[in-house]
Amino acid sequence: MKHSAAELMELARDRSGERRRELMHRVADMYFQFSPRSDDPALGLFDDILNQLAQEMESKVRAELANRMALARTPLVGLIRSLALDETIDVASPILQLSRSVAEADLIEVARTRSEAHLMALSRRANLPVSVSNMIVERAEESTLEVLLANASANLSREAHERLVDRAMAHPALQGAVVRYAKLPVDLLNEMYFVVEERLRTAILQRNAQIKPEELDELLRQSRERVATRKRPLPEDFARAQKTVKAAEVRGGISPSSLVGFLRSGDTTAYLIAISRLAGVEFETARNIHERRELDALSIICKAASFDRAIFITLAVLVLGRENNPMGRAREYGEIYDALPREVARRTVKFWGGPQN
Repeated sequence: MKHSAAELMELARDRSGERRRELMHRVADMYFQFSPRSDDPALGLFDDILNQLAQEMESKVRAELANRMALARTPLVGLIRSLALDETIDVASPILQLSRSVAEADLIEVARTRSEAHLMALSRRANLPVSVSNMIVERAEESTLEVLLANASANLSREAHERLVDRAMAHPALQGAVVRYAKLPVDLLNEMYFVVEERLRTAILQRNAQIKPEELDELLRQSRERVATRKRPLPEDFARAQKTVKAAEVRGGISPSSLVGFLRSGDTTAYLIAISRLAGVEFETARNIHERRELDALSIICKAASFDRAIFITLAVLVLGRENNPMGRAREYGEIYDALPREVARRTVKFWGGPQN
């Protein structure tokens, strides 16, 4: 639609809200009609005029303009920035989600200073930069993080992935989204094993089975570096228990049957030292499995170490103690033990770390 200079001047002289709105729309029409190139001097003029008019308008009108400008091919840089930083989400949202013209610095400012609704809109943005994703992970609520994780094109740093796992540990509602997130490093995924429900544990094991051999060493290195910062103090009887285990080694070595003997005698720390060595896991991992009575995790380390099924069943019954129906539960996990591929068990155990020296 063409507009004469006289018509535009007449509209510009009228300061009423409706006429200013009409002027803004007519100038926008001209911008889209003429589609000035990025080196066209008229581009700056359009930018200045529309930016000034938008600031005079109510939020509903600014939102109409934002929806038009979100897919503009030649950006009006000042206007786009103003709309992206608008505190009214209906104005900012189309720009944050769709406009390719928002500077990364402006996206960071939105992520740092604006509302949860703004963070939600940013989380839907294609090819979200690492710097912006990191800020969202730091500030956003769990519902927004689920949207971010569903955005396959978003880019996250290693630090952001670690922060996501830490948050999911404390917020069960977030755990499903984190486990299903295809870009989560596998070593961090395996940290989730001990806090998620059974169906998500199955998903973790399935992901472990898909790891390429050439990727495994680097993943394991990162895993050990992170695990090393999270150890609890050793039990007070650790030194005494070490001597007990060493004495058993001198007498003929420790075996899966030795584990049964340590548990039956009530020497839990000696049992944990011995199973960590036989199964190739960190002492802290063995302690967590035992304290939480994680029979499926126990089945994994027993399978990885090639223990007989009967040894696993016996250990499971002893770990459960006087809990209701210990034999029934142990048999149930025995079926899981039988179905678990040994190679998957071994890969999983590698992510849980090497034995305590």
